[in-house]
Amino acid sequence: MELVLDTHAHTVACGHAYSTIKEIAEEAANKGLKLIAITEHGPSMPGTTRPYFFSNIRVVPSNICGVRVLKGIEANIMDSDGRLDLPDNLLARLDIVIASLHDVTIQPGDVEYNTQAMVNAMKNPYVDIIAHPGNPVFAIDIEKVVEAAKQYNVLLEINNHSFTARKGSYDNCLNIARKVKVLNWQVALGSDAHICYDIGNFTDAMDIVTKAEMTEDNVINTSVYKLLNFLKQKGKAVEFID
Repeated sequence: MELVLDTHAHTVACGHAYSTIKEIAEEAANKGLKLIAITEHGPSMPGTTRPYFFSNIRVVPSNICGVRVLKGIEANIMDSDGRLDLPDNLLARLDIVIASLHDVTIQPGDVEYNTQAMVNAMKNPYVDIIAHPGNPVFAIDIEKVVEAAKQYNVLLEINNHSFTARKGSYDNCLNIARKVKVLNWQVALGSDAHICYDIGNFTDAMDIVTKAEMTEDNVINTSVYKLLNFLKQKGKAVEFID
């Protein structure tokens, strides 16, 4: 399975990553990637960007070093209603929107609370991907989450960074992937790179894909056209450009 894009990466702008957009694009080009998404943390994350960062991100070129660059966000889910930490008028300007739960911005709850927060975030029409849903700190009802993801046309992420940063994620991610396979839905593989050298690193995520017996139809990262068409169908103003 050839993986040609990475939907999750952070830059120096987030306050705890160590590469620039150009450095990430250069490394992506060196690795043969055709597309990357710059998905900075939302403003409620300590030390990260402010809302104006996302209103001005349009100045970033859509092609750097021959790599297509999507301008996005990893927004924080703030409560069980699925409220995000960036208003819809700014989310609407972005190419791609990831939403996720972080314990520095929301207190982990029980399975019902965490599941409700994740599912309600999916109901936001601007949300495209739920990041690291296998994080054991936020236990969820996997069946309900995967069913909701398909219902609301949202991708679930297999986050490669989780296997070192979020210990205990492996079994959860495998169970999510297996349920995605059963429902004939899709995942996005995200490196969650915080330094350029990790862009396109899907080593552990691909182990999950293999064990879940997923095909290319279950993995959005196998085609730039497939990802852009998915975003287009969700109303994003992405262009099919070289």
